[in-house]
Amino acid sequence: MRTIALFLFLLNCCLLHAQEKILKPFDIEADLFYGTILEHNPDISHLITEHPTGIMLAYNRKTYGFEDWERRYNFPDVGYTFAYQDMKNFYLGELYSGYAHYNFYYWKRRLQFRIGQGFAIATKPYDRETNFINNAYGTRVLSSTMLKFSYKQNNIWRGFGAHAGFSLIHYSNANLKAPNNSTNTWAFTAGINYFPNHEKMPDFIPMGEKTKYSEPLHYNLVVRSGANQSDINNSPRYGFVTLTGFVDKRINHKSSLTGGVDAFFANFLKELIRYESVAFPEGEVSGDEDWKRFGVFVGHELHFNEMSFVSQLGYYVYYPYDFEGRFYNRLGLKRTFGKHFRGSMVVKAHGAKAEAVEFGIGYRF
Repeated sequence: MRTIALFLFLLNCCLLHAQEKILKPFDIEADLFYGTILEHNPDISHLITEHPTGIMLAYNRKTYGFEDWERRYNFPDVGYTFAYQDMKNFYLGELYSGYAHYNFYYWKRRLQFRIGQGFAIATKPYDRETNFINNAYGTRVLSSTMLKFSYKQNNIWRGFGAHAGFSLIHYSNANLKAPNNSTNTWAFTAGINYFPNHEKMPDFIPMGEKTKYSEPLHYNLVVRSGANQSDINNSPRYGFVTLTGFVDKRINHKSSLTGGVDAFFANFLKELIRYESVAFPEGEVSGDEDWKRFGVFVGHELHFNEMSFVSQLGYYVYYPYDFEGRFYNRLGLKRTFGKHFRGSMVVKAHGAKAEAVEFGIGYRF
């Protein structure tokens, strides 16, 4: 779970703008939550002292099938969430976060699944002089991912309803600056919702007859870039470039399969190799190791109109220096601009350990 907030925000703006001339019903939600910080990494065990608490406020714009993708995904909501969380630990402090989100519905629209992406502000980030105990948040501004599952009952009385469930909230800076051990909060949530125009609900537009859809193979070239640093606290931050060539095959309205090759030129690895060879002269790193890496990957894209959610799993075929293992993965969002150009923002990671946020521009032949 990594941060991809900009594209979710842009997607929400596009969707809401497209519906300016139609009915725009919405509901609002307020939740209290109580949970625990999961020990996904033993390095943060000293920061898990009490049970975090917080509040969530959400705005949900309803969709009713005015666009084809809304009908394919069972009329999801698009909206925004604000959250406040007290981590109940002196060194972690408090977090204020905002998200763009989707709500997906199941079981007669009583089960709601929310996925949100956004940014958080940490009140007590790491500082080598005043807060060196906090090895979870290396920056004050963090990315944050939220998953929320609820049983939701609308309009119990005069537009007021209730809901309850659980959520998972992830905070990280995607290795923009060390330390970056991150936290994951598992919490129980309960609250109320209010639908101001519950008596003026438009009807859902039915899907109609399903049609098959596919596209031939397409070839893609992508250039990705950004900045990151090693896990050594207070080490310099360096830029990187990733070159990617891949093939995609659209198999239906929702899905595409992908496969391709990557070339990674990450300057922080060059510095990390030099540092380890000097700091640990009797270690296995000589300082002459190549800092470049090459990999192959397979992946999937889930399409939402002009947006798509990207997931990839890769393997380094050229791997002269051991850094976090030979397997890597990507999660993120991509947007179509015209017939050929694509913009993307993805998080490259090794399992749950983020390496970098990659901003990319691509061309599809």
